[in-house]
Amino acid sequence: REEHERFFAELLGDVTEPTAPYGLMDVSGDGAGTSAGMPIPQDVADRLRDVSRRLGVSPATVLHVAWARVLAVLSGRDDVVFGTTLFGRMNAGAGADRVVGPFINTLPVRMPTGDVGVRAAVEQMRSQLAALLEHEHAPLAVAQQASGITENTPLFTSLFNYRHAGHGNSRPDTSSEGMRGVYSSERTNYPLAVSVNDLGGHGLSWTILAVDPIDPYAVGQLLCTTLENLVGALTDRPDTPVSALRVLDARQRDQVLSGWNDTATEVADATAAELFARQVAETPDAVAVVADDAQLSFVELDAAANRLAGYLVSQGIGAESVVGLCLPRSAAMVTAILAVWKAGAAYLPIDPELPADRIAFMLADCRVAVLLGTEDVLDELPAGRVRMVAVDDRMVAAMVAAQPGTDPAVSVGPAGLAYVIYTSGSTGTPKGVAVTHGGLTNYLLWAAEAYRMAPGGGGAPLHSSLAFDLTVTSVLVPLVTGSPVVVHEAGDADGLAALLGERGGFGLAKVVPAHLPLLAESLSGEAAAGAARTWVVGGEALPGPVVRAWLERAPGSVVVNEYGPTETVVGCCVYEVSAGQEVGDTVPIGRPIANTRLYVLDEALQPVPPGVAGELYIAGAGVARGYVGRPGLTSQRFVASPYAPGERMYRSGDLAKWSADGQLVYEGRADQQVKIRGFRIEPGEIQAVLDDHPDVIQTAVIVREDTPGDKRLVAYVVADDDVADVRQFAAQRLPDYMVPSAVVRLDRLPLTVNGKLDRRALPAPDYAPQAGTGRAPANANETALCEVFAEVLGLDRVSADDDFFASGGHSLLAIRVVSRVRAVLGAELSLRELFDTPTPAALATKLGRPTSNRPALRPMRKEQS
Repeated sequence: REEHERFFAELLGDVTEPTAPYGLMDVSGDGAGTSAGMPIPQDVADRLRDVSRRLGVSPATVLHVAWARVLAVLSGRDDVVFGTTLFGRMNAGAGADRVVGPFINTLPVRMPTGDVGVRAAVEQMRSQLAALLEHEHAPLAVAQQASGITENTPLFTSLFNYRHAGHGNSRPDTSSEGMRGVYSSERTNYPLAVSVNDLGGHGLSWTILAVDPIDPYAVGQLLCTTLENLVGALTDRPDTPVSALRVLDARQRDQVLSGWNDTATEVADATAAELFARQVAETPDAVAVVADDAQLSFVELDAAANRLAGYLVSQGIGAESVVGLCLPRSAAMVTAILAVWKAGAAYLPIDPELPADRIAFMLADCRVAVLLGTEDVLDELPAGRVRMVAVDDRMVAAMVAAQPGTDPAVSVGPAGLAYVIYTSGSTGTPKGVAVTHGGLTNYLLWAAEAYRMAPGGGGAPLHSSLAFDLTVTSVLVPLVTGSPVVVHEAGDADGLAALLGERGGFGLAKVVPAHLPLLAESLSGEAAAGAARTWVVGGEALPGPVVRAWLERAPGSVVVNEYGPTETVVGCCVYEVSAGQEVGDTVPIGRPIANTRLYVLDEALQPVPPGVAGELYIAGAGVARGYVGRPGLTSQRFVASPYAPGERMYRSGDLAKWSADGQLVYEGRADQQVKIRGFRIEPGEIQAVLDDHPDVIQTAVIVREDTPGDKRLVAYVVADDDVADVRQFAAQRLPDYMVPSAVVRLDRLPLTVNGKLDRRALPAPDYAPQAGTGRAPANANETALCEVFAEVLGLDRVSADDDFFASGGHSLLAIRVVSRVRAVLGAELSLRELFDTPTPAALATKLGRPTSNRPALRPMRKEQS
């Protein structure tokens, strides 16, 4: 037994989870499945036997390597473990050949399939199979215990069985490795079982038995193609990496690379500002912007943008300059976007609620030439070396008004920089995505047609931050189609619901998935049905039940699942759902938009077959330049395409698969990146911030979904002292959506046997440990805020000193608190203030000091729900 343990510990000691086809990690075979059998083409079988003889190995050895390659594709791994069936009589002792009954045993095979050449892989497999024979009577439990996989998880989920038909009771052939399969039932204890039937002179065939959703016939096809390419490589190109072996035949390969990417479309050679100018000429008097501060026609908006552009040009702004925009949602914000482009520059959106350090970093990193804002906002921002211009300053306003209302006629081509948006970075600092005019124009013209926007239509509501590229759709698609942008100053779900209830009939509304159930709560059936014709939903995976529930309330509308990283201009792939249409638990992301190509590839950049997950690569018109000032990171994420010379692909880090009918299905992340409220978050950036806390020794940040549909960031910290202030520490340095909902203190982080974080061993946080058991509110303001907290959190009672986030709150619920404080208490509260002072007592003190812009608190009145 000790020899067995040493052997398997060396083979499997660093294996911490089973190799499983995507989606089958938690599936165990129960003996029932779909079976498919097929012959191996005779010419392939003959070449297999020939090459095996020349290499001095058995055909079984080569077939094991072929299966390792297929399993690598099915699982997305380059190091795979699967079971192999051993005959069991080789080392059974004297007289074993006269004993009645089977000696069958199943043991693990491990095969790296990355850069190793095919001939070297065959040699490695021959040696491993020969070594297994020395341990063929070892219990499988010994191998399991020697690995880093827990007892309740199977060591492997697929079985490979090579058997000689008609010779099950004969002595094994030991001329090569002595490997021999035996007859067995077509029922299996594994989700995926492959049996190769060696019929001697009558050829080879195999039988595949698989549980749903794996198609056994498709697996057989993969094996056939892989084996043929493996035999060819062993004959002519023995140094070919195993990972480079193609698993798709020519027809399948053409389908996934070209057929489903046939999206070529002519696009106007114009920037977004030029498209807007054309619309001004066509519909000069149509309403372009409706906002609290102004209502502008297209010609009025054009003139205002031209004057501001003239002012920027006079200040030295031109091509490739970056202008920061830190403006509230308003007509002035829309004007500024167009003005920056008319001046030939690009804009950088700045959310004033971001921590000061983060804003300062973005301004310096992007080398912002001028920062446009309003006086009250700019007064709160870090000055640094950036020139700040308040557009509502009387002197500035006079200088802008003195400019001509004609276009400065600055020429910018499709390759020119349009805007920069910062996203979370895994190294601890955000990264700026540089988007070009050509990519933006391609998206806008496609969206205008796909979303059926037309002059004089309902337009779109603007409710999101300019720093979130969801806003690009809400602002620019209406403006290039002659439709109005209706600006809502308060950018929360309840504010959007109020706008939709007051003014329906929008052509499109762009939201994140979490908005739909909140809007369903807030809007009457009539208001929901008439709110918007097209609901464009993006930012994160779209649950099917959410769509079905919404379309029951608004059956005349359509919901479009729009997928696209910031690095590929808002959206690059869409799937439309109408009332009555069947949709699963997760809505597909669909097909690529115009002039876009989407590839689902493995680690070797080879296409994977339909039904199999791989990493999604995006090519075409929308691919951004890269990351500002980050050439190394740019080269990692924007890679050369092997399918179009001179073209780049963006490596998304998302996993996806093609369905049989050519629709893409999102399957999660290939790394640890997550999405919260539609914002892309790198846990590494949060960890880097928490590591700076003086009492924190070690951190881990993950997303938990302890309640279905409720994703929350949770930080686990090892610290010398109490960590009660860790959330506030993070809130002062990170955007609100990146602040963990809970911080759990541990004596040490749980690790796997090979030293990696054991995520499954991290405890669930107690989101509401003692809510409502502390001090009662001391005055009317505290009472009102306690009631708001309890209402939003769904609790019976909240005490005056209860922390909103420690009691179960998170960033999305925080938006509702802000909205309820405004609606019920008559006070303006920012998300930043709530994160800084998250208790009713502290908020009552802060909000109880009225300013010129904030009304005093008044006692809460009961409202009709």
